[in-house]
Amino acid sequence: MKWLALPALLMLPILMSLAWSADVAAEPGPYDVEVMDREWTDPARDRVVPVRIYLPEGAEEPAPVIVFSHGLGGTREGYGYLGQHWASHGYVSVHLQHIGSDDTVWRGTDDPMAAMRAAISNPQLALDRPADASFAMDTLAELNAPGGELEGRVDLERAGIAGHSFGAFTTLAIAGQGDTQVQRMGMESYKDDRFIAAIPMSAPVPARARDLDRHYAGVDIPCFHMTGTEDDSPVSNTTADQRRIPFDHIGGVDQILLTFQGGDHMIFSGRPRMMGDDSMDATFQSHIAATTLAFWDAYLKADDEALDWLYGGGLEESVGDLAQIEIKQPE
Repeated sequence: MKWLALPALLMLPILMSLAWSADVAAEPGPYDVEVMDREWTDPARDRVVPVRIYLPEGAEEPAPVIVFSHGLGGTREGYGYLGQHWASHGYVSVHLQHIGSDDTVWRGTDDPMAAMRAAISNPQLALDRPADASFAMDTLAELNAPGGELEGRVDLERAGIAGHSFGAFTTLAIAGQGDTQVQRMGMESYKDDRFIAAIPMSAPVPARARDLDRHYAGVDIPCFHMTGTEDDSPVSNTTADQRRIPFDHIGGVDQILLTFQGGDHMIFSGRPRMMGDDSMDATFQSHIAATTLAFWDAYLKADDEALDWLYGGGLEESVGDLAQIEIKQPE
């Protein structure tokens, strides 16, 4: 396994492709964006899954799809800056709302943060979320079929999954992360092989995982992990320095860790804050949008120039002093 941190990379020849530009990637893409809100029902679980879908208008070919999972207390309306940005560059971005761990957790309560801290002790929430993501793929397949509402607009062979905080748990569970709750229920994993790349943002610490290498052994797709130096959890015991645990213990496949200097837990959300300093949020989110687009282009569109940009110095140069980049690639 080769491990390249920023200081080491600066000593290597820079092989950055000039054809793939972070400046261009930070701007809206060539497509107007159509937004659709729908409520899908999973009859197998008698469960409603609200979604917001961002689609590139006028795309001539079926577009790769990204399924996005919000953090605890969020909704399908959250992280809209990412849905808009990705869709404008030719992706279908499907933002799930996970009933039970959405805004119903805190709305109308006297102490929203206390209500969310209480909610994370409910194991059913961790079971529902990955199942929602897999159900979304099933539904997209139906809608993409002849006569469906999205007929021919989605390329389900090129699917990625992303999420923030509790949504990062959803993302890594779909990617193959182990979980003691699943094992106790006699299930092997939540893994869904239809997803070929993942972006977990602010991943939570695994509960009671003694062998972390084994815990993450099932993750076999490229991941772009994102966090910040101040990314302590507002509702759990996860600390900022623990957010790197998935990156450290996933092996055998391309992995990137981006750590924003001064970035806290809420820089990713794109929604008004209940706490913390938001003065740098727009800057952080511009870089989040551009760098995640490079990752999707590399792995969902098989764009070699984007891949070269990620691993050949372009990513480090684009974020500069704003973030530290670490890379793991198989030999």
